[in-house]
Amino acid sequence: MIATAKRINKAKYASLLAEVLPRPIQTEAENERALKVVDRLLAKGDNKLTAEESVLLELLIQLIERFEEKHYALPEAPGHRVLQTLMEQRELKPKDLLPVFGSKGVASEVINGKRSISKEQAKKLGEYFELLTSGFYLIFETLLWIGLPSRIRRRHLIFSP
Repeated sequence: MIATAKRINKAKYASLLAEVLPRPIQTEAENERALKVVDRLLAKGDNKLTAEESVLLELLIQLIERFEEKHYALPEAPGHRVLQTLMEQRELKPKDLLPVFGSKGVASEVINGKRSISKEQAKKLGEYFELLTSGFYLIFETLLWIGLPSRIRRRHLIFSP
């Protein structure tokens, strides 16, 4: 997605670096500042970014992700607990998940942790809860939170791990 193979103009890149002054992010304010720059770059569109902007974007994303992985670490949770949380947040009942599971019985067993979630069901759940991005699949049966995108991915839904 980000074109780092292109040759960059060192003077133009240096100018961008001087303007943005990227460095390891230590505070929420610094993180928000970096997110605003990323938003501005992403608003230009992939095809309109210069090679220098693409490299800066990649650098900022790495800095943001490093900060957010450290400060917004999500606890490990079994798939059925994550599913319960998603359902509670959206005020859903087991019958609402019939398109995913096919029957109330199967839905109930999965929700209560008596049955594991198959890969096909995980894919359908990802689509149902709109948790899929390009090339990104949440697998509920192992550890859902491991693949949860950082805030930058949730904001733009374009990058996959």
